[in-house]
Amino acid sequence: MNLLKGRYPLAVAIGAIFGALSRFYGTEFAKAIFGKDFGFYGTFFINVSGCLLIAYILTLAAENIRIISPELRLMTTTGFCGAYTTFSTYGLESRNFLDKGDITMLLIYFVGSAIAGMIGIQIGVLLARSSVNIS
Repeated sequence: MNLLKGRYPLAVAIGAIFGALSRFYGTEFAKAIFGKDFGFYGTFFINVSGCLLIAYILTLAAENIRIISPELRLMTTTGFCGAYTTFSTYGLESRNFLDKGDITMLLIYFVGSAIAGMIGIQIGVLLARSSVNIS
């Protein structure tokens, strides 16, 4: 099967549009609520919720809990989550804390994002597995 033809690239592209827009608006919302210097709160939430979502979708698909078409899986994971999560921004914002000499915020943000992301992964897996009983 050639992944460069057919519906797969279109599914990824559609998911990416919505993921990128969600990331943009999530960050802007955080700036509006907390102030322009606190957009990293949006990045933090986006990374954690993206971990939860990708784990949820892939667990549903991998463990045959729900039948998910390849197009929908690609749209939500590679497309949406790939454009939505912001690991490169996470790295840049961590570096900004380092440049400012704010080691406390660097450690809270850097370590907190990793730990909360892993918690998001675990919750996504558990939610997917518990949805077996939901019709």
